[in-house]
Amino acid sequence: MARDYYEILGVRRDASKDEIKKAYRRLARELHPDVNPDPATQERFKEVTQAYEVLSDEEKRRMFDMGADPFAPGGGGFGPGGFGAAGSPFDDIMNAFFGGQARARRSPRERMRRGRSIKIRIELDLAETAFGVDKEIAFPTAVLCSTCQGEGTAAGTSRTTCGMCHGHGEIIQEQESFLGRVRTSRPCPQCTGMGTVITDPCPDCAGEGRIRERVTRNVEIPAGVEDGTQIQLAGEGEIGPNGGPRGDIFLEIVQRPHPVFERRGDDLHCTITVPMTAAALGASFTFETLDGTEEIDLRPGTNSGHVITLAGKGVKHLNGGGRGDLMIQVDVETPARLDEEQEALLRKFAELRGEDKPPGKFSPGHGGLFSRLRDAFGAR
Repeated sequence: MARDYYEILGVRRDASKDEIKKAYRRLARELHPDVNPDPATQERFKEVTQAYEVLSDEEKRRMFDMGADPFAPGGGGFGPGGFGAAGSPFDDIMNAFFGGQARARRSPRERMRRGRSIKIRIELDLAETAFGVDKEIAFPTAVLCSTCQGEGTAAGTSRTTCGMCHGHGEIIQEQESFLGRVRTSRPCPQCTGMGTVITDPCPDCAGEGRIRERVTRNVEIPAGVEDGTQIQLAGEGEIGPNGGPRGDIFLEIVQRPHPVFERRGDDLHCTITVPMTAAALGASFTFETLDGTEEIDLRPGTNSGHVITLAGKGVKHLNGGGRGDLMIQVDVETPARLDEEQEALLRKFAELRGEDKPPGKFSPGHGGLFSRLRDAFGAR
């Protein structure tokens, strides 16, 4: 355990948050390395900062008051989020005193920055999403300038040190305030924080180190993708300024509607219409799937709504083995118009099955089933 944090800040054990904060502000103003660089003072400043971090946090303060270690695993500390890290509990105070630049002077900003990522929409047919496909895509992007190889300077020249910031990439200013002398820094406006400038830019890229071109890429679309799937091509996007690393390409899959099949996950669904006689007597017919022609057997007495399942004839599973199924729903079509011979045959069929006068509203006095059908369609 460290020393008594209340003693370090010079506050009572029942001190309020405001009192703790005021005590820390007073000590930080005296001890901060930008004000007093003496090594012993810096150690004292770290100790004060640690005390403030504990006492300004309710949970850590409670642990300390109970005699526990507030920097035990799960309790924070001087790792990420601890002393000197962005977002730490004393950051706001440091910003108030030193303009957000209380720490050591920054290095110049890197000239090479990562390029932008690109989003490209690719339209695919159902078969292409089901089985995968190789596609050639063309798109405008930023590529390395072949004249200067990303340096941005004309042939025979190079970057020079910025005369405004002398290569530091930032401008330091000091001014007096009611808190004392306050130092602030900002990126150098002449070199934009890089520390160097181009006096003679490349004529092809105007100092950017890259140019825009329309390029083509061959991409492999895996089997099983669906509408809305995104595929990341790492490092295939725009090259960064001054030869910086490339961004990424994100391919967004758009699946075109299919005239027959509806996709639901990795299963395919469709509906076929069969005549009433085929449903009653049974039939065989050919059906075109994504894999080719299949022979389908319709068993006698099939009702409308019956589903025929062709296992493994759906879409391939993405990043895995196997496939979904093909589900064929049967829709039995009842004839809407009958000629005299057809009607006579159906009446005879109904008599043979005892269905010419079924019970209910079609019972005697209400006319037979086929009489009602005839009346309904006779006026057409």
